[in-house]
Amino acid sequence: MDSLLAEIITIGDEILIGQIVDTNSAFISKELNKIGVSVYQITSVQDEREHILQAFADAKSRVQLVIVTGGLGPTKDDITKRTFCEFFDDTLVQNDEVLENVEMLFKKHISNTPISDINRQQALVPSKAQVLQNRYGTAPGMWMQQDGVVFVSLPGVPFEMKHLITEKVLPKVVAEFKRPYIVHRTLVTYGMGESSIAARLEDFEDNLPPFIKLAYLPSLGKVRLRLSAKGTDGEKLHKAMEKEVGSLHDLVKDILYGVDDEETLEEVIAKLLTSKKMTLATAESCTGGKIAEQITSLPGASAYYKGTVVSYATEVKIDVLKVQRDAINEHSVVSAEVAVQMAESVKHIMQSHFAIATTGNAGPSKGDSDAEIGTVFIAVATPTEIIVEKFNMGNHRERIVQKTVHKALELLQKEILKI
Repeated sequence: MDSLLAEIITIGDEILIGQIVDTNSAFISKELNKIGVSVYQITSVQDEREHILQAFADAKSRVQLVIVTGGLGPTKDDITKRTFCEFFDDTLVQNDEVLENVEMLFKKHISNTPISDINRQQALVPSKAQVLQNRYGTAPGMWMQQDGVVFVSLPGVPFEMKHLITEKVLPKVVAEFKRPYIVHRTLVTYGMGESSIAARLEDFEDNLPPFIKLAYLPSLGKVRLRLSAKGTDGEKLHKAMEKEVGSLHDLVKDILYGVDDEETLEEVIAKLLTSKKMTLATAESCTGGKIAEQITSLPGASAYYKGTVVSYATEVKIDVLKVQRDAINEHSVVSAEVAVQMAESVKHIMQSHFAIATTGNAGPSKGDSDAEIGTVFIAVATPTEIIVEKFNMGNHRERIVQKTVHKALELLQKEILKI
């Protein structure tokens, strides 16, 4: 079976000037892939008639399904509906169900602002469109078809778009299109570079079935290994995929921290600490609270995370964390000895089972230490011991901090698994 190809078109000047980040395309791509639809291209265009029309025509020549987001507001700069009418040789007509929904939303949620004729214009839709009712907003979704190519227009507001994709668009795509099976499995590794992993997996990759491909997806501190399979026999794909995932798992088990990349490292740590009924505290110098920020970004972090001391200044290390001045004078603030004392102290202060401490020189100047820029010490205190390691994280300040955060969480995860 040939692939069912889709293109995503985002409309809005705010994306092109960097005012907002296009998270919609990432969500839509992921959801389409789950039902066997391959995204061929993602395009962003201005709120400009000729640009939109050209994008529509180009997409129509490439794919069978076009998902359009944005440009459906009631103001004059939102021209998507009028442009759809021009592309489909159509006219706008009032849809009574949409008008009823708009009036209900204003009455229920915007009672202090009377509905205006501009707002009522949201009920105008192309006469050839199948309306996808939007119960969270005034702009409806629209499903239109031309020469065998389906165009779906959705509002750009993320939570409105997500509702329409999951509840309206995906079921309709499943019902109306024949699609191949697409299966992905991802193993997430830490602590080894892409090229070293590729050398280790050369024989494995050479012997994969022709319908399964291996992709290396490196990012800061980790490499995701994604196996992808596509075909018409779902049972065959799943059986083959499980076999290859098992083989790959055995080859990288020493650097593996998770299967499938739905979970971040901090989510893995959260589950481990919660299951073991243990807690964590942090003492951060060069990372400036970034570890705490990542941990507390998760709902429910208070169940296992006690808190942090951001001891950026040397005097805070001495006065709050009780790091010995003699240790600093002898070894400097960027040293294994200081990292260990920071971890011991914050673990004691917070009465936690585990503690992380970071101290290093992120630059651009050397500060209170003669350590070279990029030098970082990370200590992890466990219920039974303290481990400390030295790293050279390069010379780019932001990357030094990010790499230190990732490495600290990686070391912590390994220590938790030993308990």
